[in-house]
Amino acid sequence: QVQLVESGGGLVQYGGSLRLTCLVSGRDFKSYEIGWFRQAPGKEREFVGAIIWKDLLPYYASAVNGRFTISRDNAKNTVYLQMNSLKPEDTAVYYCAASSRVLVTREYLYDYWGQGTQVTVSS
Repeated sequence: QVQLVESGGGLVQYGGSLRLTCLVSGRDFKSYEIGWFRQAPGKEREFVGAIIWKDLLPYYASAVNGRFTISRDNAKNTVYLQMNSLKPEDTAVYYCAASSRVLVTREYLYDYWGQGTQVTVSS
């Protein structure tokens, strides 16, 4: 079992920045890939990016590539989502999730989910 808790959401203006945090705990959590997803009102949940605990680069959806950065602090069991140049279309509930597979972008391939944190970008 893996537990994930997101924090750091809030209201930000167009062009601003936010950093989301995902605190990860549980059995063998370091063998899991941690992904970020988001769900806007009336839309399906979509993949944002992911990172695995081994020394591989994170990867991103095209909609956020170049603006968002995923990193992890192994000592703190934490994964971060740094979001820059935010746009109103980035408004959504953001979730972190854990998968026992590698390089996965599909929601159904993630085994554990956090409760989500709201990000709102005003125009």
